[in-house]
Amino acid sequence: MKKKHGRIPEGSVVFARSDWSKAWPDPKLATLKEFPGVGLDALKFLHEQRKILFHGHEPLDTDSTPNLEGEVWLMHHGYAQAEGVANLDQVPETGALVIIGYPKFGGGLGGYARYIAVCPPDWTYGATIGAQDAPLPKSEKPLHYDASAGMRVR
Repeated sequence: MKKKHGRIPEGSVVFARSDWSKAWPDPKLATLKEFPGVGLDALKFLHEQRKILFHGHEPLDTDSTPNLEGEVWLMHHGYAQAEGVANLDQVPETGALVIIGYPKFGGGLGGYARYIAVCPPDWTYGATIGAQDAPLPKSEKPLHYDASAGMRVR
């Protein structure tokens, strides 16, 4: 990949694509003892040498070693990661901006997040803002909180 795309720039986000997620939601995946993982040497290289900001992968754990050595190393060195990432086949190998939206959970150790790749305008997948999509249409009725509905309404 280095010959094709060059050196991984400092501050990059790196997702490891294995196409493992294409088998979801097969419950058998939760019983597997081996799955595509990101090895400890690769994690150390990416974080310490290339100084990436963040990494992610498709399986629900970092690696399939008996003690999850990669995951343990990440957590004990202050690095975050994304697990269970899907649709990496629809993201360009380089050049996408990754937006991470976290839900607000209280007291949990982890939680679901949505990862959105903003791709070049000529990219095959995704959605494009149409002429009627921006700016948003104006409404004569302002938003207000409706306690009986439990949400904001017009």
